Amino acid sequence: MEPGAATPGCDPNPPRQGRAKTRAAAAEGPPTGVGGSDTASAFWAFADAGKELAHWHLDYEQIEPYPLRFVEKKTIGPQSRAGRPCHTIDDLYRVEDKMRLSKDKTELAVNPLLTLEGIPPEVFEYRLGNRSALEWVIDQYQVTSDKRSGIRSDPNRADDPEYIVRLVGHVVRVSLETVRVVRGLPERYAAET
Repeated sequence: MEPGAATPGCDPNPPRQGRAKTRAAAAEGPPTGVGGSDTASAFWAFADAGKELAHWHLDYEQIEPYPLRFVEKKTIGPQSRAGRPCHTIDDLYRVEDKMRLSKDKTELAVNPLLTLEGIPPEVFEYRLGNRSALEWVIDQYQVTSDKRSGIRSDPNRADDPEYIVRLVGHVVRVSLETVRVVRGLPERYAAET
């Protein structure tokens, strides 16, 4: 038999059952000797949750960021003759050294000019190891210099100065949606804490 040739008697492209047919079969119950119908419904709950989580996590840059309140300090630095601050949009969104969470974790100071307010506490329930996704972003997106080489690592993007602030909004949204989806999973299969 040649490599890639179909096995005699086997259709290389068998017809696929539609999801509705598969769900209907699952609702009728499993074949004899296989778990209960609650196992099948739990399977579909997890399958649907996985599909939704994939959407949130893979398409995070296309989703609408969480609507955080942007609080701009207008009186930093010298004033122009028109009474407006002398900073640019690039200055407003630029991470100067690192972002800082408030003690109650509801605000994030991006720099001395800009604070993001209204971070929901549920954001910190979605964890990547020992910290939340937002805390991971705060840790990773900071300006650093290597002491030995003097090489400076700056996460700010000259071509997109709002990128880091927008990323924070996306991470808040994805974290909230992840917590919502996980809370909707069948309790019987919830992780014990």
